[in-house]
Amino acid sequence: MTEHTLTVAGVTVDTRHWIGGERVASADTFTDHSPIDGGALGEIARGTPKEAAAAVAAATAAFPAWAATSRAERARVLHAIADGVEKRLEDLAIVETTDNGALLRSHRRGVMPRVAHNFRFFADWLLKLDHEDFDTRGHTNHVSWDPAGPCVLITPWNAPLMLATWKVAPALAAGNTVVLKPAEWSPLTASLLADIAAEAGLPAGVLNVVQGYGSEIGDALTSHPQVRRISFTGSVPTARRIAASAAANLTPLSLELGGKSPLLVFADADLDLAVDLAVEQYDNAGQVCLAATRFLVEEPVAEEFTRRFVEKAGGLTQGDPRDEATDIGPTIHPRQLEKIDGFVRRATAAGARAVVGGHRKDGQYYAPTLLTDVAQDSEIVQEEVFGPVLTLQTFTTEEEAVRLANDTRFGLAATLATGDPERAARVTARLVAGTVWVNCFFVRDLQAPFGGSRHSGVGREGGTWSFDFYCDVKNTVTAPNGWRNHG
Repeated sequence: MTEHTLTVAGVTVDTRHWIGGERVASADTFTDHSPIDGGALGEIARGTPKEAAAAVAAATAAFPAWAATSRAERARVLHAIADGVEKRLEDLAIVETTDNGALLRSHRRGVMPRVAHNFRFFADWLLKLDHEDFDTRGHTNHVSWDPAGPCVLITPWNAPLMLATWKVAPALAAGNTVVLKPAEWSPLTASLLADIAAEAGLPAGVLNVVQGYGSEIGDALTSHPQVRRISFTGSVPTARRIAASAAANLTPLSLELGGKSPLLVFADADLDLAVDLAVEQYDNAGQVCLAATRFLVEEPVAEEFTRRFVEKAGGLTQGDPRDEATDIGPTIHPRQLEKIDGFVRRATAAGARAVVGGHRKDGQYYAPTLLTDVAQDSEIVQEEVFGPVLTLQTFTTEEEAVRLANDTRFGLAATLATGDPERAARVTARLVAGTVWVNCFFVRDLQAPFGGSRHSGVGREGGTWSFDFYCDVKNTVTAPNGWRNHG
């Protein structure tokens, strides 16, 4: 370890910013802690408007050459980055587990392979990105995707590298340059990504990584007049601040925000499947925006569903996320733990009953929790907890199920368990959600649109939708017989 590096399980991580192809220190730092034991991992460069301006300047200077780079070359570099991710998969997995507390086995088997896939998918999609020319009274219309310019990407702490590269990969593929600002509670793998991208041959200034705490650097980035796109994943209050900051320059925004998604279980469902889907909502200690945290169960099967859920949830192992046998790790930060506990304490004081969990454990661990006897208009039903806390309500009719499911300000996702395909079609058509899963959960294809409705977000990304956002889409109309004077 040196003044500007820290070591995590034998992996060296540079704690400085990455700007214009160079490591840049700051006058001040902030401490990064591991949620596993609360121990300090090291001091991270704390960015200011000065570093924000330098990163945008570097991205602006690098943009013309990268935008002019052929699709084939951009795709080649993205594949080289994916190669680098795969080469360092174990390093990335252990660093991210230590930094944010998610399961090491999940990082090894699912998350980090998905990081590499993000780069490969958008590299390949770029090469086939096309729109068939069409005719208007003999005039030819040709649609093209022009790189927009420097992009600011602000990413969350719950799946730091996967969600960062879900933005970085299409932005770079589109021919843009990037300033990435990772969450202050989990900044380390973004620094490793900068190393990997440089080793893969990404030109200096095309990807920049700046670290900061709170809004001190975020406001400077999102209000910068040379920024052409802003993509943010996080909370609704922060999104409002970003939108206000971007408004002066009319900078286009993509916002993926919170959720309070329902799991609807009908009496004709396979109850074993429904319970499996329900217990899966404890993934990543409940720190998943898409989680179906509100169980809506048809009354005839509610008692049996609850019995089976309690039994299955009781078999989960909570502990050190580096242990292969662990099912649920810690919450990310003491502040988040306090927030989760506050939600549960207020709910139980208002009459909710904890049939599973309902209490803190040692360290930064919160027991997997299921609350019943909750009112539809209560805080615990209406507001995002972002922890391992679920609620259960019952319904008697399909109409009531849809009404309860849609009765929040969110609309990110919904999950439906039923044995009747006609019911599935009727209900999904009426649910307000960006993604609906029927008899499954968290099946994601990058070519599909992703985003939320209502307060769950603005815009869609994935496949061509990503390029529509990260590009200025142009239509060129050419008149017939327009070349008769040529030559």
